[in-house]
Amino acid sequence: MDSTSGTEIKTASHWIAEESAARCMLCPHRCRIAAGTAGICRVRENMDGKLIASTYGKAAALMVDPIEKKPLYHFHPGASILSVGSYGCNLRCEFCQNQHLIHEHPRLDEVQIRDLVASARKAGSIGIAYTYNEPLIQFEFIMDCSKAFRAAGMKNVLVTNGYIMPEPLEELLPLTDAMNIDLKSMDQEFYREACRGDLAPVLETIRVAAAKTHVEVTALMYTERNDSDAHIRKVIDFIAETDPEIPLHFSRYFPRFRATSPPTPIARLEAAWRAARERLPYVYIGNANLPETVNTVCPNCRAIVVYRNGFRADSSGLSGNQCASCGKKLRFVTCNSMNDI
Repeated sequence: MDSTSGTEIKTASHWIAEESAARCMLCPHRCRIAAGTAGICRVRENMDGKLIASTYGKAAALMVDPIEKKPLYHFHPGASILSVGSYGCNLRCEFCQNQHLIHEHPRLDEVQIRDLVASARKAGSIGIAYTYNEPLIQFEFIMDCSKAFRAAGMKNVLVTNGYIMPEPLEELLPLTDAMNIDLKSMDQEFYREACRGDLAPVLETIRVAAAKTHVEVTALMYTERNDSDAHIRKVIDFIAETDPEIPLHFSRYFPRFRATSPPTPIARLEAAWRAARERLPYVYIGNANLPETVNTVCPNCRAIVVYRNGFRADSSGLSGNQCASCGKKLRFVTCNSMNDI
């Protein structure tokens, strides 16, 4: 037991011993963690030669959110979902939008999985979203929590940077009902310089996950760094070649953490939206007041099937996962759809 908190010390999975060090195999950094230290994520620690999950069962944020806030626009539109997060991340984005959870030391409260299930039921939530900070670094907690929520007939949602090794991803996917994955750039140099990571593992996570669960992708448009026409075209082409029906969310950047560039110009966001709609049926803009860009339009008859105002969604234009106007099957997961996961 942890004498300071009373919480059981949880041994991490996906690591190997290297003398007194521990080699973490959860994410592509493969950190070699010396005794008494932690990996780049700050939460996987070497305690006397054993890797532990130091934030297991500890939350820095817990609330009920609209599912659209994740953002997930094609997964139970209009539903609410219990959302939980801790602290830490395995990337170091210079434009981090949640730096208080990544680089600081927020208060942590102990949470019990059974209490989370009960809270979700009481709130009328469809399940739980692992979000706010990078959830994959809390792999052990997510696995245990996901099993409990699946057994209770509720959904598991991941909001993630997708930076994970193939083996743990394969373990997690059967328990995952939906994911929103950040695609920060299609440029390896950008990932290395601005995020201290690599592009290839993220692309592979998107490809693998999209074949096995519901996936939506968010691309934050960082002013004058990844928002050029050529850069955006690469994002569009990747989504189109992976699965053109993956919903793509362009998100407006605001200066945070070490980034000082001005917010993404509205004209840049609109240009990306128009370009993407030439190849993709489901394209949206987030963090900007552009009403036309948040509704879902049937690609067949052009009827609005989901009307959105802020985080509120009116899905009366849907019949299950079909357009109520023309009957075309659409990429939606709803309680009444045949592709409910």
